[in-house]
Amino acid sequence: MSANDSGARRALEQPITRRKLLAAGAIGGVGLATGGSALALQTRSASPAEHATHHDMMAVGDIRPGAFDPTAYLTQFDYGKESRLPSGQVLREYELVAEDREIEVAPGVFYPAWTYNGQVPGPTIRCTEGDRIRVRFVNRGRHPHSVHFHGIHPANMDGAFEMVPPDGSYTYEFDAEPAGLQLYHCHTVPIKRHIHKGLYGVFIIDPPGGRPPARELVMMMNAFDTNFDNENEIYAVNTVAFHYQKYPIQLRKGELTRVYLVNITEFDLLNSFHLHGNFFRFYRTGTDLERFEWTDVATLAQGERCVLEFTYKHTGPFMFHAHQSEFAELGWSGIFDVREAPHV
Repeated sequence: MSANDSGARRALEQPITRRKLLAAGAIGGVGLATGGSALALQTRSASPAEHATHHDMMAVGDIRPGAFDPTAYLTQFDYGKESRLPSGQVLREYELVAEDREIEVAPGVFYPAWTYNGQVPGPTIRCTEGDRIRVRFVNRGRHPHSVHFHGIHPANMDGAFEMVPPDGSYTYEFDAEPAGLQLYHCHTVPIKRHIHKGLYGVFIIDPPGGRPPARELVMMMNAFDTNFDNENEIYAVNTVAFHYQKYPIQLRKGELTRVYLVNITEFDLLNSFHLHGNFFRFYRTGTDLERFEWTDVATLAQGERCVLEFTYKHTGPFMFHAHQSEFAELGWSGIFDVREAPHV
């Protein structure tokens, strides 16, 4: 083995931190593959006068077939099984199953997650204010888990004290309120571990009568500590690093777009969303349909969420990303591909 080969092997045997990834040129423009507990890096060389462009901010390769699809997740809403109670109230029934599953957070990079229904984030639960919600939770994982819903509900439906052991189950039932953008997550101690491992999802309660028609997209800002040093190495919106760089989200010029944005990132105090070439109406928690901020950056602590509404007046590719540059260069970056609306 040559000295160069020996040095390369020693480098792979060392844990790869996010600082080392950035020093190597960031994940954008870097190939990722698992190498034991490390990440093997492959980046193009650049002369001192040469700089990468935003087109280079992309992971090499693609996730395995059949893996979680962030593009499909954007518009997947679970309205449950609908029926009527004797009172006439709408009843919506759901099932959430906790299970341990390895997920792919970048091409070739796998993470031992705890999931709801086998995916991270869990399914987006959607209903209307005043509906009766019945969620049967089954724990098929190896650790106690629960489901804590944000919103208004009785104490015994809160998920903070009703820990469900492995092979156990619990049924949560309450009236959905208030209207707005909520979330759900495991509340078992240590909470940061249960959340960071992937037990979270979006919970949308529509106002009676709904919202104005729009192209609606769900975005969960999350991150992953792949070497378990309490520091994230991978950042994303909807789990897979740089997915929307490689597969831009198509929008129509003049079309109202509504983003349901939630921050669940662990180990970092704040996360953010910045939109290029446009401003958005920023409805905090989505509970108020009238008052909003007019801005292009939304900054959220963990558990905070907002509804963003915007319309593009120009066509072309427009970036959206975290306005913490480090997060953007480690995976939390995407593109809206705005096109002319088809003629009717």
